[in-house]
Amino acid sequence: MAAPARRTPSANRRRAFDLRSTALFFALLAVVVSILGFVARTLADVVERHPGWALALLLLGAGGIAGLGRRIHLARAARRAAAALDEAATEVAEAWETAAATVPRQRVASGIDVDIDYDALDPEEFEAAIASLCERDGCSDVEVVGGAGDLGADVLAVSPEGWRVVVQCKRYGDAHRVGSQDMQRFGGTCFTVHEADVAVLVTTSDFTAPAAEYAEQCGIVCVDRQALLSWADGSGPRPWEAVQAARGVEAR
Repeated sequence: MAAPARRTPSANRRRAFDLRSTALFFALLAVVVSILGFVARTLADVVERHPGWALALLLLGAGGIAGLGRRIHLARAARRAAAALDEAATEVAEAWETAAATVPRQRVASGIDVDIDYDALDPEEFEAAIASLCERDGCSDVEVVGGAGDLGADVLAVSPEGWRVVVQCKRYGDAHRVGSQDMQRFGGTCFTVHEADVAVLVTTSDFTAPAAEYAEQCGIVCVDRQALLSWADGSGPRPWEAVQAARGVEAR
């Protein structure tokens, strides 16, 4: 007896719907879309905040694709990317330096000088700093004359009112106050020898009580640390203004 013929499935028969496979496909698709969206947002943020870096990455990617299989092209793209990164870093550094330099210039332009650490200066630098304050505040003929044989005068100037200003500078530490002997030596020359209209003794420290009493009797302006800082930042009077207010007279 002949064996029954086996039925061959039709090639046109549709494949049964598989719910699990379909769900897995769409899940993977959602993951891929999410990753692509995250990458796109990241690239957009990089382009917005760091255009130089974005250009570098673009050049690197373009060079990598174009030079696939050819090492010389890939090396050239890497060099270009490195150059772009270096240029971007240089631009950022220059921008920071410009911004940092603007602040001191604005302070000087407004008559404020608060960046000097007077304690870090040596005596000669301190004298130059005091001369700069006088010049900044409108004095003319400002001259640093401190040194051997100065007879007590370290800075000479003419105030905006036309008064002759004679300054002695004492760059002392906190524990070394200006005493009466320092004040008497200055008082013996500032008016008779240097013909001062305004005699000023400025220090980074303070004055002893006898020194302050002698200065008041002689009409010498005492500028201690706090008064110096107030003068420097513009919140306190200039030494010659204090004399004018005490005498109650106008400049000659």
